[in-house]
Amino acid sequence: MDSERTIFHICRRAEWDAAVGSGFYGGSSQDATDGFIHFSTAAQVVASAAKHRAGQAGLVLIEAAVAPLGAALKWEPSRGGALFPHLYGSMPVAAAVRVLDLPLGPDGRHVFPPDLASGGLARAERHKTERGSR
Repeated sequence: MDSERTIFHICRRAEWDAAVGSGFYGGSSQDATDGFIHFSTAAQVVASAAKHRAGQAGLVLIEAAVAPLGAALKWEPSRGGALFPHLYGSMPVAAAVRVLDLPLGPDGRHVFPPDLASGGLARAERHKTERGSR
């Protein structure tokens, strides 16, 4: 998926804070069980949060640059056939371009920043516009 410049991961704030101290994020316990760190695209992250992190408080949303992850990043099909980014190795903390708290709204769902709340549509349109202006 060459068009993706950043990808997203959700984890507990405490896990991320520990990673900042070491310089590398090794993933959650679920990531360790699966053998890779789960990421999502901008278009996938809201649905991924609803499916895998529903109702969980104390989370952060990490937006990571793809380029520093190198060959350890693989795009693999999920059970539904959609390609998801999986990182086979640790993520350098320096690859994070932004880290945001992911609060729960009154309805119990996570509140995403506006550029992701619509399933990444605003981001996709902005990216298309940026590419067209080159």
